Amino acid sequence: MSTETFHIPAAQASEIDRASFVGLVYQHVAAAVAAFVAFEVILFVTGVAGSLEDFFFGPTGGGGRWLLMLGGVMVIQWFAGNAAADLLNPSRQYLGLFGSAFAQALIFAPFLSFVFNRGGGGATVAEAAVITGIGFAMLTGIGLFTRKDLSFLRPIVMWGFGLALLAIIGGVIFGFGLGTWFSVAMIGLSGAAILYQTQSVVRTYPIGSHVAAAVGLFNSLMTMFWYVLRLVMSRD
Repeated sequence: MSTETFHIPAAQASEIDRASFVGLVYQHVAAAVAAFVAFEVILFVTGVAGSLEDFFFGPTGGGGRWLLMLGGVMVIQWFAGNAAADLLNPSRQYLGLFGSAFAQALIFAPFLSFVFNRGGGGATVAEAAVITGIGFAMLTGIGLFTRKDLSFLRPIVMWGFGLALLAIIGGVIFGFGLGTWFSVAMIGLSGAAILYQTQSVVRTYPIGSHVAAAVGLFNSLMTMFWYVLRLVMSRD
C-alpha cells in the first residue's frame, strides 16, 4: 500500500488497496476473538472464572449483579470506541482492541462458568457460537455488498443501546428482570450495529485505520454472542 493512499477513505482508494484494507480489518477481528479465547482459558485455568461465578451467581449474588454485568458490556464498548477513535495513534488502537478482548473475557468468565456448570455445558456454548458466527457472516456479506445506504442505522443503534442501558440500570434499581424478549431485541440491535459498522469499514473509515474498524466490529460481535448465549441457555 503506497504512502499516498494511507489515511484516505477506503471508498476512494484503489480496488486492490480497498480489498487489502477490508482483509486487514477482519484479520484483526479474528485476532481479537483468538485473544478473547486465550484470556478466557487463562481465567478458567487459574480459577478466576469460578470465583467470579460464585460472586455473581452464588447465594449472596442475585439479579442486580447479573444486570450489572450486562451494563458492563456496554461500558467496555464505550471505552474501546474512544481508543479506536484515535486514528493517529496505532498503539492506542491496539490497546483498545486487545484491552477489549481482555475485558470481554473478564465479563464473560462468570457467565461461561455458570453455563458450563449449571446451564447446559459446552454444547450450549458451542451452539451459541455457531449461531453467532453464521449470523455475523451473513450480516457481513450484506453490509459489504449491498448498495443501500445503511447510515440511517447509526442513530437507531445509538438510541437502542442507550435505552437498553437505561433498562439495565432500572432493573438494578427497581429489581425487575430482563427476559427473553430483551435478549431477542439486543440480538437484533447488535445485528444492526454490525450492518452499519461493516458498511462504514468501506465507506467512511480511512485506509490504515483497520485496527479501529476492528474494535467496533469485535465488540458488536461479542455483544451478539452474549445475548445469543443467554437466549439459548434460557431455552434449557
